[in-house]
Amino acid sequence: MKLNQLINTKKETEITGITSDSRKVEQGFLFGAVNGDYAADAAARGAAAIIVAQDYAGSLPPEVEVIRSADPVYAYARAVAAFFDNACPSHLAAVTGTNGKTSIADFVRQVLSMMGYKAASIGTLGLIKGDAAPIPSPNTTPDCVSIHQELKELADEGVTYTIMEASSHGLHQGRMAALSFDVAGFTNLTRDHLDYHKTFEDYFNAKMILFRHNLKEGGTAVLNADIECFGRIVAICEQRGQKIISYGFGGQDIKLLSATPLEYGQKLDIEYFGQPKTIEIPLVGEFQAMNVLCALGMLAAMTGLPDDVINYIDKIKGAKGRLELVAHTPNGAAVYIDYAHTPDGLENVLKALRPHTPGRLHVVFGCGGNRDKGKRPLMGKIAHDLADVVYVTDDNPRFEEAEDIRNEIMPACQGAYNIADRAKAIKFAVERLMPGDVLVVAGKGHETGQYIKGKIHHFSDHEEILKNI
Repeated sequence: MKLNQLINTKKETEITGITSDSRKVEQGFLFGAVNGDYAADAAARGAAAIIVAQDYAGSLPPEVEVIRSADPVYAYARAVAAFFDNACPSHLAAVTGTNGKTSIADFVRQVLSMMGYKAASIGTLGLIKGDAAPIPSPNTTPDCVSIHQELKELADEGVTYTIMEASSHGLHQGRMAALSFDVAGFTNLTRDHLDYHKTFEDYFNAKMILFRHNLKEGGTAVLNADIECFGRIVAICEQRGQKIISYGFGGQDIKLLSATPLEYGQKLDIEYFGQPKTIEIPLVGEFQAMNVLCALGMLAAMTGLPDDVINYIDKIKGAKGRLELVAHTPNGAAVYIDYAHTPDGLENVLKALRPHTPGRLHVVFGCGGNRDKGKRPLMGKIAHDLADVVYVTDDNPRFEEAEDIRNEIMPACQGAYNIADRAKAIKFAVERLMPGDVLVVAGKGHETGQYIKGKIHHFSDHEEILKNI
């Protein structure tokens, strides 16, 4: 492919590949210098052309085409899209927010598939086509090249609907900069990733890139009416002429009237675009009810068939590792796993399980290393206040000392067990379950690795629970 087919230039240099990772550059590649000054390294590895900022002052070999841009991130993203023929499914949607993205994306894909459409989802669980097994991805929002490569693959296979999870990192780093969405959903905004974004306002603004930049003018925003920043998001969307579907207890379009716990699910009474409806879902917890309402709003907007999509929502299954019932012990106690790794996430999970717990509610959890330290005591207090028995253990300590992390949690949850080895913590907790008790092992969900001192060791909460049943 010629350079002038990828970016605004008259140069017809032959381009053999494209990347923003200088370590992946090969002879003839177009390199996007969007992650720091690695342009010289890319040139040394054989880059034929390099996109740089307008004020780039470095020295590059004369044979390398240098493309200066006022917005190199967007220029690179547009070049990536062009390299993959700007191909993507005809209906694109994305969902963002602190919690719920994975479940919502999974619910939307499930319903679209049940309706007979060729549908896919891209996110934390990987790339999922229809009902096929996930193709894993290292990031919630893949890198720019992977995104467009996957979207072209889906388009070539005849997939017409795709929903993506839009993480704050992915949005801030421009991984989705060249994409336009018909529908965008927003779940909530609570403390997470402040090690990266520094302030809560920065975190909010990273999320808003989806609505300020990626959601089409005239597209539909599906918004949680019960959150503090709802009004701010509505104002942003209205400035761009986007339609609003609001959901939640305060929702105008999909209003949650009541949620009644059932043994392994709940009954939802809702007002659905002006009509009273009752649906039963095989998922516990108010937060899952909210996820279902968001999915319904997105499905209604994506298909234009609100009366049809609601007929399938009671057939959905929970996303892998999201408040997933793994097993019952011989005495009947239930054991769940969940991905909750934020204060809000942990609070939601424990509150969700309380109505389904006739006995004691147990929780095993930890906090990740080299991440926002401020949430450690917050999560400790939530566990102490909302669970009956607490086991503090390790969860991806990364390059920190695991003991130090646990010691920052423990003062907020006096009386908790402090158990270094996560496998031992799970075994210890399972062995103490009595009839009527419920245990949730929180923090890792679907993950199958434990990150310690630069190495990822195989570890699955799911597997460890089953070993001890």
